[in-house]
Amino acid sequence: MDQFKGEPRLPKFAVPKRYDLRLNPDLIACTFTGTVAIDLDIVADTRFIVLNAADLSVNDASVSFTPPSSSKALAAPKVVLFEEDEILVLEFGEILPHGVGVLKLGFNGVLNDKMKGFYRSTYEHNGEKKNMAVTQFEPADARRCFPCWDEPACKATFKITLEVPTDLVALSNMPIMEEKVNGNLKIVSYQESPIMSTYLVAIVVGLFDYVEDHTSDGIKVRVYCQVGKADQGKFALHVGAKTLDLFKEYFAVPYPLPKMDMIAIPDFAAGAMENYGLVTYRETALLYDEQHSAASNKQRVATVVAHELAHQWFGNLVTMEWWTHLWLNEGFATWVSYLATDSLFPEWKIWTQFLDESTEGLRLDGLEESHPIEVEVNHAAEIDEIFDAISYRKGASVIRMLQSYLGAEVFQKSLAAYIKNHAYSNAKTEDLWAALEAGSGEPVNKLMSSWTKQKGYPVVSAKIKDGKLELEQSRFLSSGSPGEGQWIVPVTLCCGSYEKRKNFLLESKSGAYDLKELLGCSIADGSDKINGTCSWIKINVDQAGFYRVKYDDSLAAGLRNATESQSLTSIDRYGILDDSFALTMARQQSLASLLTLCSAYKKELDYTVLSNLIAISYKVVKIGADANQELMSGIKHFFIGVFQFAAGKLGWDPKQGESHLDAMLRGEVLTALAVFGHDETLKEAVRRFDAFLADRNTPLLPPDIRRAAYVAVMQRANKSDKSGYESLLRVYRETDLSQEKTRILGSLASCPDPTIVQDVLNFVLSDEVRNQDALYGLSGVSWEGREVAWKWLQEKWEYIGNTWGSGFLITRFISAVVSPFASFEKAKEVEEFFATRSKPSMARTLKQSIERVHINANWVESIKKEDNLTQLVAQLSSN
Repeated sequence: MDQFKGEPRLPKFAVPKRYDLRLNPDLIACTFTGTVAIDLDIVADTRFIVLNAADLSVNDASVSFTPPSSSKALAAPKVVLFEEDEILVLEFGEILPHGVGVLKLGFNGVLNDKMKGFYRSTYEHNGEKKNMAVTQFEPADARRCFPCWDEPACKATFKITLEVPTDLVALSNMPIMEEKVNGNLKIVSYQESPIMSTYLVAIVVGLFDYVEDHTSDGIKVRVYCQVGKADQGKFALHVGAKTLDLFKEYFAVPYPLPKMDMIAIPDFAAGAMENYGLVTYRETALLYDEQHSAASNKQRVATVVAHELAHQWFGNLVTMEWWTHLWLNEGFATWVSYLATDSLFPEWKIWTQFLDESTEGLRLDGLEESHPIEVEVNHAAEIDEIFDAISYRKGASVIRMLQSYLGAEVFQKSLAAYIKNHAYSNAKTEDLWAALEAGSGEPVNKLMSSWTKQKGYPVVSAKIKDGKLELEQSRFLSSGSPGEGQWIVPVTLCCGSYEKRKNFLLESKSGAYDLKELLGCSIADGSDKINGTCSWIKINVDQAGFYRVKYDDSLAAGLRNATESQSLTSIDRYGILDDSFALTMARQQSLASLLTLCSAYKKELDYTVLSNLIAISYKVVKIGADANQELMSGIKHFFIGVFQFAAGKLGWDPKQGESHLDAMLRGEVLTALAVFGHDETLKEAVRRFDAFLADRNTPLLPPDIRRAAYVAVMQRANKSDKSGYESLLRVYRETDLSQEKTRILGSLASCPDPTIVQDVLNFVLSDEVRNQDALYGLSGVSWEGREVAWKWLQEKWEYIGNTWGSGFLITRFISAVVSPFASFEKAKEVEEFFATRSKPSMARTLKQSIERVHINANWVESIKKEDNLTQLVAQLSSN
């Protein structure tokens, strides 16, 4: 039997065709029993059957295999569960005959509290605490519910039957076929599913309300949620029904199932999960409350619903062959969710906001410890770590880059052909490239391999010499060190206006281009300055390419002027800022040049651009503080000046008919001013918060500015006056809206007093905070609270490991606490602490976090060497 240990994949001698699964969950004892009969095709000589199982007790006496065209069942004399490999090995006394027989097993397990496999979630009904039973099987946890071939390529049909209390709602992937009542239990059997992978099987049992609608061709769509919250499901229902219609057109294939249920689960580790026909969500990603949710909550619901419904085609109907191709599922669903949201809500300008996805991808992929989009996976424990910004965000960005290069129409037609060709089966990255190549006539495989098979991305350096534009590519690393790699880079450039535009591929390390030939621009004789006919050159127009651009001084000056005069689109203003920030962090540009560029954004009002500038300002202020306290207060003062214009325009109160984007921006700008200690903002925020404490429905504190007020209150809290902190905890305890709770959790640790930060972190681990939400409490730890958070992490590590250690959330604890540091000593301390505590499932995150500390530390050292920085900051502030 030992020959099967330590293998990444199951042996191929048996192929499951159909599962007949019966489960009986006990929601009071939190256990379940079950039986499964699997139609199994034996395709090679073997005495063994090897399948996945974990955390289950299999009843050895129940195991039997009935060969094809035989009525005599064979018992398995040896049944062994190898816990470490999560496999169940059955050994029979003879070689099994080829063909389709039936394997039967009986088993039982525990409804765990780890938010994976078949687990329990808790909720309150009429003041009483109750359990619900929920499944979360992606990536490899169906094996914790029933023995199965738990690999995406092992697709089969599923016939599911549940035995549950009569008063509960029981849902699965397919509609109910029949229901029989037996005393206080009911036996619910569902229609047989189409062929699908185990990770998409879903079951939810609990008390729920729902709202219902239909798509244009009659598919029933429902949103289920806790009793009493049905109204909060209406927005997601509207988006869901419309999105199914939209994707039916886009993919040119109808939605394959008879119904679509979407359900809000109180305890849920991920954001949502695309189970076929029964999509599960965190409450924050599905429910929207007209009165208490912010505009950003509404947008999140829309994009998450669109993402999960895209998977019904891209992922569920056509499934990746193995987890190496996870990015195909996630990158694609991320990209297409923007397509759908843009179609439903064009006024949100969601494609500009897509830049946030690209930036997250670029940030992670700028690390030495990144990984290629297509990543080798050797063990189930490694899968969790690749559900990251590379698979989702870089994946989505390279798809956008390719769509932009091939053209929207060609891209869509080729995709529809790909879906048709691989429906109900599995595909690899190469299959998608082949479909796009056939549809476009372009060498897609060659173009894209450099982006999916190697990690990292290029920075394209641009300068003007002798009337020519010289471009050179090299791998960009945030550490500033030189990197290996070469890409086929789709270059787009404009000169002086968007009318003059050129696209070409940079296939070698460098190239020189005659501007007159390319764009009809000319360069002043004897000078490297661009002349009046072409006052600026922008490369990577619309940021469609997944790369950064480094401009020489004269080109950078032209772009800075074009930014200030708003001659560039918001997308390009964003790109120039983000590239400049990344280059500064990598010490390829001075902090002085970044701050000079930031001052060109004083009149900026675009949501996405300012939102990124705010994120950059937080980082720069913290790094500045590590370099020199006097510099930090100067930089804070400078950024307060930059954000004043937008704050003045937006004010505190929503305006009649204002845009969704202005509503989101107001909250972010006021939060930034509060974080930087702007006195007027703090006073006004506290005034409005006091009004809110007296009356939760006051118009003085609408949802969009609540986080700003909460952060302001925490800026003033300290160990001798905890009243603001205690008031916020009271609001937390009194609300039952998840979005309000996470808004408060995300504000508490922003307090500059380390004693309060300590209290907050201990509160985060209390029973009052759901395990899924603990990380919100770590998200905004103040600069002054970093050391407290690190000591706390070390002290509580054993508890944290036991509570979150079996899922992907544990890695977020490490990155949230470790990454903000900026000293080599601290990096060493972290390495030493984790030397004996790391596990394979967190190894990559730990290396990435330590690398970030080194990058920060090097950046701080280089800032200390910059001359006259304090004077420059004072000068920029007074302009």
